[in-house]
Amino acid sequence: MSNIISLLSGIIFAIGLGISGMVNPQKVIGFLDLFGNWDYALAFVMGGAVVFNLITFKFIIKKNKPVFASELKLPTSNLIDKKLILGSIMFGAGWGIIGMCPGPAIVNLVLLDSVVITFVLSMTGGMLVHKLISK
Repeated sequence: MSNIISLLSGIIFAIGLGISGMVNPQKVIGFLDLFGNWDYALAFVMGGAVVFNLITFKFIIKKNKPVFASELKLPTSNLIDKKLILGSIMFGAGWGIIGMCPGPAIVNLVLLDSVVITFVLSMTGGMLVHKLISK
């Protein structure tokens, strides 16, 4: 059942990305172009996500456990180290260069665009390299 809920959640997320236009890399790049033709749509998408999280998160953490898991797994560390900073810089730079982060990139795979495919393969390769190195 949890796999079905995960699939449905992913589909709803993909539809939301499509409706908001966030699967279009030009919308993201337009948001980052503060001194050119700035597109503020992403600010509303992020703002909506933040407001939704602020409202629902306090109710979620009050429960003993999630519906489809044995325990609620929250981060235990609040350490800001060089790995976190470097990872954030790499994520932001990649996001700004191509205009996609992992969610929209995976949604865009249906387009069979060589740039998207290369991005997703590179992202997957980077995760595999990190997994090997961090052991």
